[in-house]
Amino acid sequence: MKKIESSLETIKNDIKEFYDPKIWGFLTLNGVCIDIETTQIQWIFAKYKAIDEIVMFYVDVKLSQTVPTITDIIPSAIISQREIVDMFGINIEDSQKGLYLDEDSLSTPLAGCGI
Repeated sequence: MKKIESSLETIKNDIKEFYDPKIWGFLTLNGVCIDIETTQIQWIFAKYKAIDEIVMFYVDVKLSQTVPTITDIIPSAIISQREIVDMFGINIEDSQKGLYLDEDSLSTPLAGCGI
C-alpha cells in the first residue's frame, strides 16, 4: 500500500489530480483514532485489474476542523463521509449526521477513541 500524507488545505486537490475513474476505484473513507483530540481520515483507492495496488491519502484532523468534501469528484463518497460524521463527530462539508445511528444510539461512539 502506498500512503500519501496530505493536509486539509490540499487534500481535495491532491485527490482530484490523482483520481482517474478509469484506473482507480474509490474503496472508502476511513477514520482512525490517533488520540483523544485527533482522528486520521483516510481516502482509500484500489487500482482496477491490479492485485493489491492500493493508494491511501491521509490527513490528521482535530475535532474543531472541517474536512473538505470530495463528492464533486466522487459522488458515492457521500456515504463514507456521512459515516465518519456519525461515528467520529468530524465535520465534513455538505455531510449531514444521522445516516447510521438510531436516535437512541450513543452519539459519535468513536470520537476521542471511544473514551
